[in-house]
Amino acid sequence: MKHIAFLALTASVVFSALEAKAQDVDAGMAVFKKCSACHAADSTTNKVGPHLGGLLGRTAGTVEGFNYSKAMIEAGKSGLVWDETALAEYLAAPKARVPGTKMAFAGLKKPDEVANVVAYLKSVSE
Repeated sequence: MKHIAFLALTASVVFSALEAKAQDVDAGMAVFKKCSACHAADSTTNKVGPHLGGLLGRTAGTVEGFNYSKAMIEAGKSGLVWDETALAEYLAAPKARVPGTKMAFAGLKKPDEVANVVAYLKSVSE
């Protein structure tokens, strides 16, 4: 039952984020400051977490030189590719989207923050 409630909550966050009319790259960059202690938005710098430059379209768990959790590697092998939907789900609830991930961040709870971070990461992925 908890699983169904979680899925409903995640779906509402994801759909709200994707339906947001004003995805704001600048606002996403500001929210990304929460992420920047562990992740770089460029395409070369791994920190505690892997770099996020070029993220959209990349198979999960595949940044060369980064030591991923087994769970993230398996998610990639099972077909997880970072598109806007998958990223929004992960940003809302990382441990639910990829159980066993090493990422300690609990997730972004506001749909507009999720949408804006997705827009920002999309801007650095192009």
